[in-house]
Amino acid sequence: MQGKCGLFFTTYEAEAQVFPSGFQKLMVGLFLAALCAAPFVLNTHLTSIVNLIFISVIGAVALNLLTGVCGQISLGHGAFLGVGAYAAGQCSVHGVPFLAAILTGGLVTAMVGMVFGVPSLRLKGIYLAIATLAAQLVLEYAFLHGGALTGGSNGLLLEPPSILGFSFDTEVRMYFLLFAFAAGALLMVTNIMRSKYGRAFVSIRDFYLSAEIVGVNLFRYKLVAFGVSSFLAGVAGGLWGHYTGYISAEQFNIGLSISYLAMIVIGGLGSVLGSVFGAVFIVLLPEVLTGLSNTISAVLPDIAQYVVALREGVFGLTLILFLIFEPEGLAHRWRLVKAYWKLYPFAH
Repeated sequence: MQGKCGLFFTTYEAEAQVFPSGFQKLMVGLFLAALCAAPFVLNTHLTSIVNLIFISVIGAVALNLLTGVCGQISLGHGAFLGVGAYAAGQCSVHGVPFLAAILTGGLVTAMVGMVFGVPSLRLKGIYLAIATLAAQLVLEYAFLHGGALTGGSNGLLLEPPSILGFSFDTEVRMYFLLFAFAAGALLMVTNIMRSKYGRAFVSIRDFYLSAEIVGVNLFRYKLVAFGVSSFLAGVAGGLWGHYTGYISAEQFNIGLSISYLAMIVIGGLGSVLGSVFGAVFIVLLPEVLTGLSNTISAVLPDIAQYVVALREGVFGLTLILFLIFEPEGLAHRWRLVKAYWKLYPFAH
């Protein structure tokens, strides 16, 4: 219940609610209503950007579950998206319905992720990161030399997805489809974090020896973390492939893995909301830089070529600045803002 001095709970069930207060539920409802109305207000370009944000949110929350919650560093996340994209794409090419193809892509990626997650029992820190980097390189090679299975350097062409004869062949239709998947992924990870699996993941991240002493099966829970994270990554990859209509090995390189790592670092490790903030930030950053470069080029055309070159360095500089000045990410800053207004006008 909500009292005059904040929130007061009388049961554990009430305290465990995702949105414990009526005000929070109202704000979430208004936000969802605004998202549903957004594609009818935005132009096609802006709608396509939001669609990419939805896909990135799924991939970011998947990596955050593995790295931010369970503490298992992964540099192969981009390749796992590729596994899901190719698996779902092959299913669609052979006539499998869209939803079944996406589910199959997620399951195939989960199995591949658990295979590469087996070394996680004995490898930790930088050694695990190198092992997942090896997975990235191995899968990249497989994508490029997979023959008919991946299309090799030619890639795969996909038709727009359809469900029960309804084709999602426009940006607005894809918006609602991707919105549903993104909301489902966020809800799934939120509930996992509130379960015994989420508590086990956090205990492994904080101090694995203590977790093992109190009875947490490290190998089992690490494999589950890799499996669930890879499943969601596969779903994101399958959606990306069907959205763009084309799958190629170049799309799932090490740069994509680094982008997803940047999302969870900037957004906030171990936070579902941080995954959303990070995805929005990283997807919008190139658009903002492009707009700035176009504006500067119009005023000072002589330095246009240098501005284009600087765009690549801004990404790394932004990540460094966040690590120095906001290491807990945007989600932490959001919590501080909420705490300020909850206590306002009092200082403490």
